[in-house]
Amino acid sequence: MRKSISVILLAFIPLFAFSWGATGHRVVGYVANKHLSKKARLAIERILGQQSIAMASTWMDDVRSDSLYDAYEDWHWVTIEDNETYDQAKKNPKGDLIYALEKIIAELKSKKLSPTEEAERLKMLIHLVGDIHQPLHVGRNDQGGNSIKLTWFGSNTNLHSVWDSGMIDGTKLSYTELAESLYKPTPAELKRWQNSTVRTWATESISYRKQVYDIGEGKLGYQYQYKYFSIVRDRLAQAGVRLAGILNEIYQ
Repeated sequence: MRKSISVILLAFIPLFAFSWGATGHRVVGYVANKHLSKKARLAIERILGQQSIAMASTWMDDVRSDSLYDAYEDWHWVTIEDNETYDQAKKNPKGDLIYALEKIIAELKSKKLSPTEEAERLKMLIHLVGDIHQPLHVGRNDQGGNSIKLTWFGSNTNLHSVWDSGMIDGTKLSYTELAESLYKPTPAELKRWQNSTVRTWATESISYRKQVYDIGEGKLGYQYQYKYFSIVRDRLAQAGVRLAGILNEIYQ
């Protein structure tokens, strides 16, 4: 009976079930922590207590099993078709990833949130900055690659899952090991990465579609990992640096 119930529940899990996976999100948080200003670090310690940014990064996925947070389900992604801008794209009435990030950043800057609201918005921000740097979270009308069925090292999966966690988990690295191995931007690059907007990050994710959809007959493995894992690494590094930039600005 329990098995039957589990199968029924799995059928209703949204197509955008996860994002980067726990390891990827924790990498973003770990990198961000290295670039925080002293004021931002103290503010975040006050808000999160003993929880690190890395460990708080998965909260928005963790609460998807709680119906109290159903209103935020569609905030993890945005659909922008080829040759469209966000302004031209059809909007989701429930909100989307770009809408959510711009809203959350404005709310945190307002300093009008209760302590509980501030903690929740901060954890949302940490998570969603990671999401927008995953190319398929700024997706086409194929559920961000979820409807693209393929095999990954012989196992049935979909394109979205390969980018969320398949390539990352294939390295067998912990989040700290992966984070420490990422490219370290120069001061000029760090400034350029941080001097950008949420919509710029979305446009960057769209720019990788040629590579992302280079799947041939849909039997992916070592060659695909070798060709495109550098994109994953770059996006994780940029997400961490940019998350720190936003936090430094909010808590200056």
